Amino acid sequence: MPALDPDLKKAIVRMPGVEKDKLLLRLIAKDAVLTERLQFELVEESKTIDERRSMIRAFIDRTANLHADTPGWLMMDMRTVSGYISRHLKVTKDKYGEVDLMLYMLNTFYENNAHLLQKYNSRSDKAAEYIAKRTEQVLKKATKLDPDYYVEFADEINKLLSWVHYTAPSHYARQLGLPKEWDL
Repeated sequence: MPALDPDLKKAIVRMPGVEKDKLLLRLIAKDAVLTERLQFELVEESKTIDERRSMIRAFIDRTANLHADTPGWLMMDMRTVSGYISRHLKVTKDKYGEVDLMLYMLNTFYENNAHLLQKYNSRSDKAAEYIAKRTEQVLKKATKLDPDYYVEFADEINKLLSWVHYTAPSHYARQLGLPKEWDL
C-alpha cells in the first residue's frame, strides 16, 4: 500500500469533523475484520472473549464429528477451522486463545478421525505435513506466552506430540525436530 502524500495528509487533517467521520465510517465498512475488531473493542468492550472461544470450540466439535472420508478432506476441514481461529486472533488479539483453540482443534480432529492418520501413505501425505507444521507453530506460539500458562497447556501439548510422533505425521515431526515431550 503506497504511503499518503504529505499534502494529502495535511488536507485530511484540515477537513471538518463531520466529513472526516463520514469518510472514516465508509472506509471502516469496507474492511470486515476491522469492523468486527472495532465492534469487539468498542461495543463489547472485550468482554465477550470467552463466548467467542466457546463458539469456535463448538464449531471445531461439529466439524471434527463430520467424519471425513479421506485425509485430504480432513485437512480441508482443519484449514477451515484454522481460518476461524486466525480471524479470532485478528479481531481479539487473544494469543492465549489462539494456542488453546489450535491445540483443541488438532487433538479433537485426531480423536474423531484417528483412523485416517494411522499410517503414512500418499493419501495422508499432505494432511500429515499440515499437522506437523501446525504442531510446530503451536509449540512456538506457546513458548512465547507467559510461562505461567505452560502448566495449563502441558497435558494437551504432550497428547498432541505423542500422536504426531506415532502416526502418519511422524516423518514430518522428525524432519521439523519436534520434541517427543514438551518440557516446562
